[in-house]
Parts: sequence; C-alpha cells; structure tokens
Amino acid sequence: MTTLLRAGDAGYDEARTVWNAMVDRRPAVIARCHDTADVVAAVRFARTAGLEIGVRCGGHNIAGLAVPDGGLMIDLTPMNAVRVDPERQLAWIQGGALLGELDRAAQEHGLATTAGNVSHTGVGGLTLGGGMGWLARQFGLACDNVASYEVVTADGEVVRASAEENPELFWGLRGGGGNFGIVTSFEFRLHQVGTRALVAEFTYPASAGFPVLRGWRELNAQAPREATFTATIKADTVTVGYVWVGSGGYNLLPAFRALGPVLEESIEEMPYLTLQSRDDNVQGHRYRRYWKGHYFKALPDDAIRALLQTPGVAASLQAYGGAIADVPDEDAAFSHRHTLFEFVTATRWEDPAEDEARITQLREYAATLEPYANGAYVNTLNGDPINRAFPPAKLARLVALKTAYDPDNVFHLNQNINPGEPATTAAA
Repeated sequence: MTTLLRAGDAGYDEARTVWNAMVDRRPAVIARCHDTADVVAAVRFARTAGLEIGVRCGGHNIAGLAVPDGGLMIDLTPMNAVRVDPERQLAWIQGGALLGELDRAAQEHGLATTAGNVSHTGVGGLTLGGGMGWLARQFGLACDNVASYEVVTADGEVVRASAEENPELFWGLRGGGGNFGIVTSFEFRLHQVGTRALVAEFTYPASAGFPVLRGWRELNAQAPREATFTATIKADTVTVGYVWVGSGGYNLLPAFRALGPVLEESIEEMPYLTLQSRDDNVQGHRYRRYWKGHYFKALPDDAIRALLQTPGVAASLQAYGGAIADVPDEDAAFSHRHTLFEFVTATRWEDPAEDEARITQLREYAATLEPYANGAYVNTLNGDPINRAFPPAKLARLVALKTAYDPDNVFHLNQNINPGEPATTAAA
C-alpha cells in the first residue's frame, strides 16, 4: 500500500533529498509506492488532481528532475526487489532498485550484467538512458541486456514491452529516457563473469600529459574487450589506466609504465562488488554538483591539448567500443554507438555562494571541447539540447513514439522529448 508523505511528515525531507544538494524543491505529496498497482494509482491521482509528476529512484539526475515543486513525486525506492534465476541467467528487478542491489543478488552466482560505476545509482534511470558500465565493452550497454520492461503509461495502463510485444516501445525504452512511462520491472540477461576485477592506475606529471594521453589513445585502439580504459586530467597530474573484469589483465601493465615518468601506480585486484562500489560517496547528498559531458568519436591531438587546459577542475575519459558498437544503431533509441570516449567534467562544493563561479567554470571548459564532440550521453545532458543525444531521424521516431504514448507530455520531468514536434532543448 502506498505511503503518502506531505511537508511536516516524518521522512518527507529525506525522501525529497537527492544527490545534488542544489535541488531543494518541495513536492505537494510524495507517494512511496510498493508495487505496480501503487504506481498506477499514483499516476491516475496526479492526472485527476492536475499535479506535475516526478519519478524518483536513485535520485542521481544532476538537475533533480525527480522532485517536482508543488507536484507529486512518485518514489519507487520501496520497490527494490531483485530475483535471479541462475540456470536461465536472468534477473527480474523492480523499478526502484539500486545498482548495488542488482549486483549483490547476481554475484551470489558469479553473474552480472552491465551496470554503472556507483552502487547507489538507480537501475531505472541508468538503464533507460542507455547504461554505461565496466562490462559494456564485453556485453553491451545496460539497455542492450534488457529482455523486457513492465511499464505504467501516462493513462495509468500497464503494458509489457519486448522485442515481440510492443516492439516500438521496447525500441524507445532502450536509451530514450523516462519519456514513455514509468518502468516498474526490468527483465535482465545476466552473464557469467566470476567475482574478480583488476584496477590499474598510473599517475604522471602534467608536463608529460600530452605524450601520455597520445600513447594511451593508441593502446586503447588495441585493447581487449575485458579492459575499459580510463583517464583523469587534473591541473597538476594525468592519471590513465584500465578496469579489467575477469581473469588476466596483467599483460597490459608494461605498456602503461612505458608511457612516461610514473609518479605513482596502483595495481589492485578486488572483488567485482568492491569495484562496483569503490566510487560511492556516502556523503554525496550533501554536496552541490554540476557536470557537463561530450561524446568523442575520435581524440585528435588538438583535443588532447584542449583537455590539458583544465582550469583547475577534473576531467575524465572512459572508453566505449567493443560490444557497444556491435549493436546496429537502428536497433535502439540509444545513439552514437561508435563513440570512442565519453568525456565528463564535474565538480562539487558545499557553499552556495560558489554556485555561479563553479558552474561558469565548467561550462567554459566544456565549451572548449565542443569542437571535438560528436553528441552526448542523454544521462549527462544538463541544460543541453536533446538533439545532442539523438540524430534527427532517430529524434523524429522518438517524437512519434512520445506522441503515441504520452501526447500530453505527462512525463516531462526528464531529458524531455516533446510530443508532436521535434524537441530542441532539455530540462536545465
């Protein structure tokens, strides 16, 4: 049975708090749903009452779109059950589950599927946008591993989407974001990966950054699919390395050591569950945050030079390719499958007086990389045009799907696709 929270109720402030402390909106009511029937009732109530709908799972959207000021927040977090069938290598996951809950249940059997890099991220938001993770180069994006979805539509109906049932909706849910309904259950394909991971990181002085990143770029072109190459650029250092899931991985170490004068290296073998939670920040919800992102189809020397001109903020690169690019582009809403690297620059702080300076700094830095970009990941859009995530033909198909399933744009607190006409902007 749904638990309703209003201002002043115990748990209200905790439920409306999300990962970005800049978000301080107050819903008129929060509906904490426990099953699909609760979600149906919440959608129908909101529509009858004329309340704006936000949907909360992990709360990691940088703009805090889960929290509608004066509206109804549908809180899926009580819906966190995960059921694994190790024989069939399938998992059924409720729409409010976090990545860590999926990982823990699957790893009891040495299984996993592509999931993000922070365990307290919501399965729903990550997967509906595509879903990058350490297994993507081996097994495809999170959305590539979904066999079916259970969806509550804007009319409060429950439908199933798979390759055979409502296939156009299935296509749109694979990377089109939360535009078409509220997913209350995912059926995931799992893979035998064991329980081991290797993380290798090498730090070099900024003065060696250019040759190091060039060499890292060339090594990545030959990287096995078990390896996901990473780089972090700061004002005084450049750190490059890789994450390897499965056995082996040590044969890449000599090539990294030869890239330049290593200041520090870290070679750590760890359980896969540790890998999936090593970037968690238990105090993350107290920080104010901002980020910008790009997709790079290539990384020319001039782009490397621009990356190294960081104005005191961190920039990161993560390699795509492998199984991500194996999927034909027309098979799913997710776009830019031939991306070479994803770029993100992010910052966090606590003092509200720093908001404008911090945001301006990141915007200006990201703008210097724009000439080398070829689109963006829908889950990192932050005030950017939605057409950065989708090319024109694909966006037109998404608009038609949105018009069919949500003509009134009930679900608009997302990276919104506007029904009836091609959208050009996303929510800030």
